[in-house]
Amino acid sequence: MSTALLRGLPAALLAVLSLTTAPPAHAAETVPLAEAVANLPLATESRDGYTREAFKHWTGGDDPADGCTTRSEVLIAEAVEAPTVGPRCRITGGTWWSYYDQMTVTSASGLDIDHMVPLAEAWDSGASAWTAQRREAYANDQGQEASLVAVTARSNRSNADQDPAQWMPPATDVLCRYAAEWTATLRWNLTTDDTEYAALNDLAAACPDQTVTYTPAP
Repeated sequence: MSTALLRGLPAALLAVLSLTTAPPAHAAETVPLAEAVANLPLATESRDGYTREAFKHWTGGDDPADGCTTRSEVLIAEAVEAPTVGPRCRITGGTWWSYYDQMTVTSASGLDIDHMVPLAEAWDSGASAWTAQRREAYANDQGQEASLVAVTARSNRSNADQDPAQWMPPATDVLCRYAAEWTATLRWNLTTDDTEYAALNDLAAACPDQTVTYTPAP
């Protein structure tokens, strides 16, 4: 449609046109864990040049108007018993379940927000070539529930920046869930190396009924 014709249209009609011509949103996909692992691209990993500062976090979160950082928003969203949120997003009370080690936590200060695929591992797996804006989006990803998870500080620091070939949650009955949530970060098209791929394949074989749901990142 020409620019001259567009200028002559009422504002309401322009709004309808803009909605009908907007590109469709990415749809969520659900596949068996084994299929999701098979879809992970293989590549050699390199940590050359990595610094944690390359991933800006924690930012103003999904709702900058609420005064909370991404960390605080995740804590509020994942609470089993809702905390009180005071001025400047001060969190008091509340209860959380750290699924890595099956522990109940009653203080937000006892929790870390774990990047399911750690920042250093993401760098190794393709994020080194991203723009700073995309790395920031990854580091604050609330577009998928499993991307960021509230867990005990001890379990998060035990995990550090390791992949499933090097570390898995100590609670063995959550390994299928952990494998699915790790693999769901294929929404970012991150690569795997041979040892990580083998570990995930072993988990997929041990978890035949496990599915992976993910939405491709913008």
